Amino acid sequence: MAPSMDIDDSVDKKSKSTTAAKKVGTPSASSEEASPHPDMSLAQDIHRVMMVHSSTLSVEDATAIIGMDPAALLDKVISRVGTGGKSVEEAIKENEAKYNKTEEDSTEDKKKDEEEDSDKTEEIVEPLLNAALYRHLQSTLGYNKSDALSEVNLTAIEAHHEAIIKILRENITKAKDEAGDMEVLHAHMDVARYCAKCTTKEMALSSYEEVVALPKLSIGKKLDAYLEMTRVCSFWGDWKSMNETLTKAAKVIGKGGDWDRRNRLKAYQAMSYLCSRDLKSASTLLVEGIATFSCAELCEYSEFIMYAIVTNLLYLKRTEVKKSIIDGSEILQVSKDIPVVMQLANTLYECDYKAYLHTLVDLQPHLVANRYLQPHAGYILRELHVLAFQQFLDSYQSVTLESMATSFGVGVEFLDLQLSRFIAAGRLTAKIDKYGGVVETNRPDWKNARYQEMIQKGDLLLNRIQKLGRVVDL
Repeated sequence: MAPSMDIDDSVDKKSKSTTAAKKVGTPSASSEEASPHPDMSLAQDIHRVMMVHSSTLSVEDATAIIGMDPAALLDKVISRVGTGGKSVEEAIKENEAKYNKTEEDSTEDKKKDEEEDSDKTEEIVEPLLNAALYRHLQSTLGYNKSDALSEVNLTAIEAHHEAIIKILRENITKAKDEAGDMEVLHAHMDVARYCAKCTTKEMALSSYEEVVALPKLSIGKKLDAYLEMTRVCSFWGDWKSMNETLTKAAKVIGKGGDWDRRNRLKAYQAMSYLCSRDLKSASTLLVEGIATFSCAELCEYSEFIMYAIVTNLLYLKRTEVKKSIIDGSEILQVSKDIPVVMQLANTLYECDYKAYLHTLVDLQPHLVANRYLQPHAGYILRELHVLAFQQFLDSYQSVTLESMATSFGVGVEFLDLQLSRFIAAGRLTAKIDKYGGVVETNRPDWKNARYQEMIQKGDLLLNRIQKLGRVVDL
C-alpha cells in the first residue's frame, strides 16, 4: 500500500540533522525539493530590462551591474521565455516527448536525472514556452525583431500546453484509481508546477489551491505548496496575493512543522515585508535569517545579505552594526560580491561622511536594478541621508554649516536645503541659525516624552472605559 500523505518523506527527518552541517546559503533538504519555476533570477533579469527600456536605469549602470549589454540580456530573456532559439515545432516536439512516455520510461529517466543532478555544477536553462509572459514582454518592450514569435506561434504553444495539462490531469485520475495518496499529491504537484512554468499566474495559483485542498496533506507538504504559490505571486508582481498566501502559510506552520521550513518561511516573509515597505519588520527577519538562509529558489545569498545590510543600517545601533554586519562571519563570506553595500556600512560606522555620500550615489543604480528595492529606492536613499545627518549631529551641541558641509563634501547651500527639509518634516531634532550659519541640536528628553505619552494614552483609555460603561448601563 502506498504511503499516506500525512507522513512526510525522509526529507523532513533529515532536514534538522543536515541543516547544521550545510554551508550557509546552500539549499536545504526541503528547498532542494522546491520547483525551479517560476525562476526568480529570470524575474530580476526581466525587471532590469524593463528599467533600461524605461530609461530609469542607464545602459552604463546596467552593464556594470549585470555584466553584459542590456540588449544582449533582452535577447536572452526573450529566448528563455520563448522557444530557446529553436523553431516552435521543434520546441513543442521536445516538450511533448517529456510527457508522452510510458511509466517505465519515466521511472528510468527520473533515476537518470537524479544521478546527473548530483554531478551538475551549472544549471541547465530550458525554454519556458510561456506564451502569456512572452506577449506581455513583447507589448511592454516593443520587441519586434525578425525572430520574434507571431500570434499564430503563441496560439500553437497555448494549444500544446492544454494538451500536456490534459495528460497530467489524466495522471491524477490514474493515481486516484491505482495508487496511493502520495502519488496523487505528486500528480497534482506536476500540474501546478507545469502551470507555474508555462502558463498564467491564475492557472498556476488555481492548480496549487487544488494541492493544498487535498485531504490528509501533511503540514510540511502544505507549506511547500504555499511557498511555491508565493513565488508565483512574486514573479508576476502580485504583492497583495503574495502577502495573503504567506498569511495562510503562517497559520499552517503554527500547527507544527520542522525548523528548516520555519526558517524558509521567515525568509519569504522578509521579502514580503520588503515589498510592502515595512522595512523594520523585514530588517529583523533578514538579520535573523543570515545564519539559516537556505532559500536558493527565492534569491541568491549575496542578494539576501544586501537586503539585510540596507534595511538594518536604518534600525540597528552603531555597536550592533559593527557586530552583526561589519564583523559578521557569514556576511564577510560574500562581501566581495556586494562591495557597494559593504562600503556603505563601513563608511557610516567610521563616520567618513564624505565617502558615505559618494557610496549612496553608487548605491542608487543597484537599488533601481533590484525588483524588490526599486519601488522604494527614493525612500531608502532619503532614510540613509537622514541616518547620516542624525549620527553626525548627535556628536555636537552646535556646529557650523560650513564645517558640516566640509565633513559631507557638499556645498553649504545644498546642505542647508537638505537639513531644512528634514527638520521641517520632524526627521531631525535640530534648528538652523541662518544668520550665524550654525546648526543647533535639540536633544529630546526621552524620559519626559514617554511620561507624557503614557499620560495621554491613559486618558484615552479611561475615556473609552467610561463610554463603554455607559453603553453597558443602558
